[in-house]
Amino acid sequence: MTIRKSLMTTAALSLLAGTAVAQEEITVGYFLEWPMPFQYAKAEGLYDEEMGVTVNWVSFDTGTAMSAAMASGDVQLSVSQGVPPFVVAASAGQDLQILDVAVSYADNDNCVVAEALEIDKGSASELEGKKVAVPLGTAAHYGFLRQMNHFGVDIATMDVVDMAPPDGAAAIAQGSVDMACGWGGSLRRMKEHGNVLLTGAEKEELGILVFDVTSGPAGWVAENSDLVAAFLKVTRDANAMWADEANREAMLPVIARDAGMAPEATAETLATFVFPPVDEQLTGKWLGGGAQEFMKGVADVFVEAGSIDAALDSYADTVNTGPLEAAQGL
Repeated sequence: MTIRKSLMTTAALSLLAGTAVAQEEITVGYFLEWPMPFQYAKAEGLYDEEMGVTVNWVSFDTGTAMSAAMASGDVQLSVSQGVPPFVVAASAGQDLQILDVAVSYADNDNCVVAEALEIDKGSASELEGKKVAVPLGTAAHYGFLRQMNHFGVDIATMDVVDMAPPDGAAAIAQGSVDMACGWGGSLRRMKEHGNVLLTGAEKEELGILVFDVTSGPAGWVAENSDLVAAFLKVTRDANAMWADEANREAMLPVIARDAGMAPEATAETLATFVFPPVDEQLTGKWLGGGAQEFMKGVADVFVEAGSIDAALDSYADTVNTGPLEAAQGL
């Protein structure tokens, strides 16, 4: 995982000074090459201003690394953590909570087959025996499992290698894997050397939803619910700003810079993203029940594939809408 050295300093000071430092500053995880409206607020210092604390930001390669950082106490909140890595952590007993729906992006998380194989959805059975780069425990991993199940491909015959998306993109470019799965900038680079089997719309028809969440350790959230609500309010306001096309000319270059991307690529990526407003997030489709049911489905698929030992009986307790409801009134 990618964590700045300052994190260790923050953690050490926290141990020495108790809760005082935690109340004065927090650390939030996010992804590079994953542009979202919140990054405008991040770059402009709006979170610090609204929350009254210093917000330190640290980038990660995968959602599983985010879970590990939250478990260690190095990170208090993670923006755009994939649901599958959240489910993996929660199923293993980590006390995490989903706080909002960060983004929905069926077209921006997928698997790419090397062009030399000339395999498409009509010949997907030919993937048996092939080598594939998959970031295990992530949304891309879940999508891979569901797609292979849909096409009747026996995963036991495949050589599945755990690779973060940037490494998977490099591997398919070098010809060292036959297929690679990932998202964002890595997925765009993968597509330069191959093709997807199913489009985002086709995946959704199969019930393969792809969305990320803002998450945090349940204990920390309970002790800092007002701070969390303020954080979610800034995110909500940034999403609302982006929804108004009149603001995009000013916001786009700021988001692109913060994401480490060119403006053109940033615009292309954002065009594939949907940021549900808070009132929609609180409906049955999302945090009012749909997300909990979806997580149970993800967990059951992972158990069947041998990726996790067991699923929870229910994921209802892993969703906390309290701070989001409070943010709605701010």
